[in-house]
Formats: sequence, C-alpha cells, structure tokens
Amino acid sequence: MSRLKVEDYLEQGIHGPKEIKAGERREFLGTLRERVVIVLKRSQVFETNVYPEIEQMMKQYPHSKLFLNGQMDYQYLGKYIKLAMSHDIPYKIVLNKDHNSDLGLVLAESNAINKEEIYIQKQIHAQQVIKKKSFTAFFKRCVKKLLKKR
Repeated sequence: MSRLKVEDYLEQGIHGPKEIKAGERREFLGTLRERVVIVLKRSQVFETNVYPEIEQMMKQYPHSKLFLNGQMDYQYLGKYIKLAMSHDIPYKIVLNKDHNSDLGLVLAESNAINKEEIYIQKQIHAQQVIKKKSFTAFFKRCVKKLLKKR
C-alpha cells in the first residue's frame, strides 16, 4: 500500500467516510440541494395547518422522500408524517447533534432535479386579515370608550 492510501484509510477510520458537500447535506437534512423539491423552515412546520404545496408536490413527485428535522417535537412533525404515509412516500427523521438546521422539512428526489424555487413563502395572508380585523376592532372599542366618557 502506498503512503497516501494508508493515510486516507486512517483518515476514514478516524473521521468516517469522506462526504461530498457535507455542509449542504447538513443544511438540507441529509440530501443535496440539487435533489430538493420543496422545503419548509422550522417556523412553518410549527404552524397548525399543513401547507397545501407540500401535498401537491407529493402528488407531483410520487418517488420522492421526506426528510424531517429530528430536533423538532413530534407533535409538529406528525401531520406531515401522516400526509407522507397517505401518499406512500417514505420519510426519515434526521437528527444531527452537531448542526441544527433552520429547515424543518425537506421533500427530495433520489436524483438531481435542480429546481430553482424550493422555498415556500410563509402563509401570511390569513394572518394579515386577522390582524387588520383585530386592529379595527381594537380601534372601535377605544372610540366607544372615549365616546362613553363624554
């Protein structure tokens, strides 16, 4: 064995096998960016409703795989696990103690698809309507209180 091969062998024994784009794999819960169909950030997974875009992509990519951030509580992941099971999509809960990814959910194919837009915008439309209503209601209550005092 040449000296280079021995050093490589020892390196792999100490640190594990060499991984291509290890930082990218940590960020995208064990897969590469080029394979990603769609992602949700952790804060989006915490929301009570399931994003319809996820179900739509599961239907569009039936051979994909779902990766879930294992550092999140199961109560938030459960709704997406049920969704994946209903579409016969395998899922994997990824727990990396060395790196806490900002992503909560990654739907990916086994081969590269190089999709440009993978991030879903947060569902803020419904929240804005609620805030507007609550602000107007608050404003009306304040006006009524002021008028009653006169």
